[in-house]
Amino acid sequence: MFEILASREFQIEFHSHATAILGVDFPEALAELDHAIGEMSIPIEEIIGSGGGEAKGTQRLRRALAKLGWRKANFTVEKSINGKPRESISHEIDHVRELPAGVVALEIEWNNKDPFFDRDLENFKRLHAEGAISVGVIVTRGVTLQDHMLELVQRFALEHDVTSNERLLELGLNPTRRQQADVLRRMGGGASYAEAWSRNFVQDKYGQSTTHWRKLEDRVRRGVGNPCPLLLIGLPASVVRFGENLDVEAIASGDETAV
Repeated sequence: MFEILASREFQIEFHSHATAILGVDFPEALAELDHAIGEMSIPIEEIIGSGGGEAKGTQRLRRALAKLGWRKANFTVEKSINGKPRESISHEIDHVRELPAGVVALEIEWNNKDPFFDRDLENFKRLHAEGAISVGVIVTRGVTLQDHMLELVQRFALEHDVTSNERLLELGLNPTRRQQADVLRRMGGGASYAEAWSRNFVQDKYGQSTTHWRKLEDRVRRGVGNPCPLLLIGLPASVVRFGENLDVEAIASGDETAV
């Protein structure tokens, strides 16, 4: 099960009998996820350049899943008493795979605010209770990727000689006044420009209040989404690639001023 993901050290966790349900009733879905997610890679330039919009790596994963039949779906749950409508609730899921045995729902949370996990898990719980889905899947940044994010960004800064605001502009990045002031403050404490900018960048874009494994794990341990069977997948640091040709336009397409 998940041979590709396991070989690349993705984090994988099953909850509420999801292992048995997926293994017995949804082997096709497991194979599709192993293939689509297991081939995922993200050039460091995309991590640096992704701004307020969705990261290009996430977009590629969405397209790969869509080609395999994992498409967006809206679920509407309507309730009535004696024929009179009393309640109607809609739930939108980004990726849904319908198979003869049932339905698997999947959400990708690459870099949202962490309350999005509450939304996803509660949606899964309600839809499972209504019999609309069999399993919920969440893909997010894993522990190694979150823990090594600063190291990865600093490596980019050193390899591309990020030593000034002017150099950032050459790379298509445009830090705000607040960001520039924070970099100067950090440099006043003895940090180099590359280190100060990297720490500011990671704190702003990939900080602890964003969607990553530990935030998801905390909610699942508290029972959010229970008893819906869950599959959690964490992207490892190994998905980040270096050595690509630097594409200034690709970096500039991510609006850093949106931070």
